[in-house]
Amino acid sequence: MQIALTAAVRCAECPIRHRAVCARCDDDELSLLEGMKTYKTFKAGQPILWRGDDLVFVASVVQGVAALSKTLEDGRTQMVGLLLPSDFIGRPGRGQIDFDVTATTDVTLCCFDRKPFEKLVDDTPHVAHRLMELALDELDAARDWMLLLGRKTAREKIATFIQMFVRRTHTDEQAAGPDQFNMPMTRDQIANYLGLTLETVSRQFNSLKKEGVISFGDRKTFTVVDMAALHNATGDDADGGMID
Repeated sequence: MQIALTAAVRCAECPIRHRAVCARCDDDELSLLEGMKTYKTFKAGQPILWRGDDLVFVASVVQGVAALSKTLEDGRTQMVGLLLPSDFIGRPGRGQIDFDVTATTDVTLCCFDRKPFEKLVDDTPHVAHRLMELALDELDAARDWMLLLGRKTAREKIATFIQMFVRRTHTDEQAAGPDQFNMPMTRDQIANYLGLTLETVSRQFNSLKKEGVISFGDRKTFTVVDMAALHNATGDDADGGMID
């Protein structure tokens, strides 16, 4: 559910409060962040940052999905990551952004001017600790993505993508029944992200639908009907490794 976010919304009421960079903050630290934050909104398709831009702010994604991409000299572009709610944009101590960041859906960011935020990180161990946790999570995700791109079949790639998206956007309210989600990307964007053709993406989605693993309300809304079957389709075993 989308909520209207304004500067009057308290950090304690934020939907990403317990997952974002502020997750480990005590009341005093949260109060400092409260005084620094501003919200910025971007429409779907709107650039947020261009590679090489001066990084005047850092931010947490509050609502929506953004894409990270890089473009080669000859114009070829590869999507290299997704930013979902609670993900962090920017790196303290670095003055420029290394990727193009584009809003895939309408996006709301909780922003902090970079220089004051860097000082806050130096002065508040809880924020620094949480930033390290987020960086390590991102490293784990990058390693998983190397496995996906290097070894997984088209079916396994699609199933892994769906499972990743479901796990990252799952809420407590969804725990009691089938999980319904809004897919933030077009199939063409998914194909670019996974290194597949559009036809292959559509074929694999339809295959999972026919097998009763997922169902579609429309091209943007899907329900995970059988989570166990979805996990089996990823090619990962129960411990997260590849099935022999």
